[in-house]
Amino acid sequence: MSNLQIFAESGELLSETGDGDAIAQALDGIGVSFERWPTRETDGNILAAYAPEIDRLKAEGGYRSVDTISLGPDHPDRDALRAKFLSEHIHAEDEVRFFVAGEGLFTLHSHGRVFNILCTQGDLIRVPAGTRHWFDMGPRPSFTAIRLFINPEGWVAHFTGDDIAARFPRHEPVAA
Repeated sequence: MSNLQIFAESGELLSETGDGDAIAQALDGIGVSFERWPTRETDGNILAAYAPEIDRLKAEGGYRSVDTISLGPDHPDRDALRAKFLSEHIHAEDEVRFFVAGEGLFTLHSHGRVFNILCTQGDLIRVPAGTRHWFDMGPRPSFTAIRLFINPEGWVAHFTGDDIAARFPRHEPVAA
């Protein structure tokens, strides 16, 4: 189940909610989009199953490329892949993810607050270019996500050098 925790930069928990509308409203206040999409049977073709939603996002955001990514708990590079995005960074373009299955923790740093948003199956998050954030897939990742890009070759993390990410909770999946 999706969950949003909002912290002060000091680490004090200010609020928490699992209500999708409240999550969307809170994130909208910092320019981040959050939606819940109905989950569908994909019959192995995830992109076809979500084609109407993908087409809408492409038209709205100018995204030209779409793919899927899946990571399981037995992936041999899971530790390195997890560590890759655990520090605060930005991107030159939006980070768009729809969770077809599983979960991951996006943490956003904006307006003097830290927003931990646990994305689960059916959640779409659009983090605008330039937004300070980090992502944690957990020690035993388990997710499948649709990703949209303007230019996948240019999607690179630019690290801020701030150690704030180390001071906030990491992702510990509910299901083992």
